[in-house]
Amino acid sequence: GDDIGISNLSCYSRGMMGYHTPNIDRIASEGMLFTDSYGEQSCTAGRSSFITGQSVYRTGMSKVGMPGMDIGLQKEDPTIAELLKPMGYATG
Repeated sequence: GDDIGISNLSCYSRGMMGYHTPNIDRIASEGMLFTDSYGEQSCTAGRSSFITGQSVYRTGMSKVGMPGMDIGLQKEDPTIAELLKPMGYATG
């Protein structure tokens, strides 16, 4: 999610980029579209915020994560995929 731009999502570009993102479009049509946001300084921070909906200060994932480090998502931290799957969304 952190390596794409607004024009890469067909809910914003109306498919003008030549491809469609039907699953994201479904979420957008059932909720709301955001037009302004702030990005994190590292991919780890941005990805952890996106998949958990939590601040990097809560998860401790404000820097690039490396295998074997003490920081990381905890088993009790639900991800967006875990929360959307029981609602019928394809996650994996």
